[in-house]
Amino acid sequence: MSLKNVLKRNSFLLIVVLTIASCNKDFHGVGASLLEDQSFTTQSVQLPVYAYQDAIEKVQTNGLPLGQLGEINHPLFGKAQAAIVTQLQLTSNAIFGSFTQTREDEGDEDNIQVIQENERVTEVFLEIPFFNNLKDRDADGVIDAFDIDPDDPQSDTDGDTLTDLVETRAGSNPLDEDSDGDGILDADDNDTEYDQENKVYQIDSLYGNRQASFNIKVHELTYFLSRLDPFNNFETPLAYYSNRDYYEEGFYGATLYDGNYTLSFDELRFNYTEDDPETTEVDETQQVETRLTPRIRLPLDTRFFQEKFIDKEGQVELNSQDQFNEYFRGLIIQTSNFSDDLYMLLDLGGAEIKITYSYDSYNLNNTEDDTSDDTIDREQRTYTMPLGGVQINTLKNSFADAAIAQQIQQSEAGIPADRLFIQGGQKHARIQLFDPENDVLGAELNRIREQRWLINEANLVFNVDPSYDPLQGGGLPDRLYLYNYKTGRALNDFLSDQTLNSSVKNGDKYVYGGLLEYDDNGRPKSYKFRITDHVNNIVRRDSTNVTLGVVLGANTRYIEPKTASLGLLKGDIKYPTMGILNPFGVVLIGSHPEQAQLDKKLWLEIFYTEY
Repeated sequence: MSLKNVLKRNSFLLIVVLTIASCNKDFHGVGASLLEDQSFTTQSVQLPVYAYQDAIEKVQTNGLPLGQLGEINHPLFGKAQAAIVTQLQLTSNAIFGSFTQTREDEGDEDNIQVIQENERVTEVFLEIPFFNNLKDRDADGVIDAFDIDPDDPQSDTDGDTLTDLVETRAGSNPLDEDSDGDGILDADDNDTEYDQENKVYQIDSLYGNRQASFNIKVHELTYFLSRLDPFNNFETPLAYYSNRDYYEEGFYGATLYDGNYTLSFDELRFNYTEDDPETTEVDETQQVETRLTPRIRLPLDTRFFQEKFIDKEGQVELNSQDQFNEYFRGLIIQTSNFSDDLYMLLDLGGAEIKITYSYDSYNLNNTEDDTSDDTIDREQRTYTMPLGGVQINTLKNSFADAAIAQQIQQSEAGIPADRLFIQGGQKHARIQLFDPENDVLGAELNRIREQRWLINEANLVFNVDPSYDPLQGGGLPDRLYLYNYKTGRALNDFLSDQTLNSSVKNGDKYVYGGLLEYDDNGRPKSYKFRITDHVNNIVRRDSTNVTLGVVLGANTRYIEPKTASLGLLKGDIKYPTMGILNPFGVVLIGSHPEQAQLDKKLWLEIFYTEY
């Protein structure tokens, strides 16, 4: 056989071997053997790993991308409760009405319109939006959550024989067979009179019973929240932790709202308050001026904001953001007395307080040279203060099952876990793949290094413990996250994975994995991580053989580590942000289960080619 044909048959082998040789000289020597006819054997092996149960005492919860509020009960993890503590932000110079308080007090000889404006608060609302989803894959005007077929623009969601796309273009409601409610179906109606701008929303990130009623309270915060750490000469940001309850510690002042509440998921629509006399054919008070996405909307104490805010116009308390934060230190938002479990992840980035006030305005009535027809009218404006600055989640967990404490104690004694309890912001696991000081794990690493293996794929598979009902306590998390336990940082396999499945919630990085998988009967089965690069690095270099951590997963953008404390004697660790963002939990089969669950134990699964 010619050299040309030999090289053609073995071109794949040549590339593989040259790659290995460039990385690790111990695998294979480059020489005449490349030209020999060699056969490959692809095999798989399950290698033991050691898993340990951990729990944190507290975790840093300032600077999170969302706010948690509510209460949910889990038969194993116990009761999870969340409250919000937040500062407020001045959006601009605090000038109310048309003129500064100084100009009002001094008057203006050259401007008759400068008068005392007598600002009075008429209403104050705290608004915290829900996260919502308006994804419409087929662009037919109906969001995927309500579309009978989200991939077909010719589908007919309301069953009135008109497709969703046709109705959207015609201005009728594709979610209602009788858009204008006149008793005539849209297919036979020549005038549907449907407001196309009206929207329906898919509300995300609410767990439990959305119809549950509960008590919600808003208090003035009296504790000063510093942005910078006074113990480090105010040179670094100050960390705030989940275990502090500022209300129980007594750092609260006036009660701004206290009432029973039930969520609404309707779009908020506000009509014009006045009719334009120049448009006689249209009554603007019947037309929508402002539309808001669904949200929590609470009326706050107007007298408090009159005295605490509006009456302070022109005074030092409102001169700067720092002075304002020292004066008006923020809010405590808490809930209680739920009729049923309800836990909310809320959009604090869009939350704000709106202060509507009236004031006197001098009206020249377009006759600047004639004061006889001048009037003083009451005008109305709204000042908006976003929630911002330092924002903290108080997170509590109580009444957890004793089995969790038992696993923690065994792990502290160096005994690998038979079960792993993973809970957001509370419980996590440590995984040791190879440990030179462990006879079993060290021997496996040495064996791999001695073999002529090309590792094609390495997976860490966590099986869900079927002993526990996965539907209780809000269901199972859609994702887990595996990371470098020492640094809190992502593994290379995670960072290099650019895949995205837009049809699945949080479906990016699906090659790396961590997504919940189901069996043929639709029951939750396992979470799998592909860590091929990580394992190959360990085989080549001892320095990369780090302990791994497992926490609850969420949006994979939120991987930056926060500081968490394991307790006074155990010290601090780095904890990924996404592990804090919801309270739910899952029970996994550990690395050393009982005999009955040996077939589901935690293994490192390696697919390799032996040559």
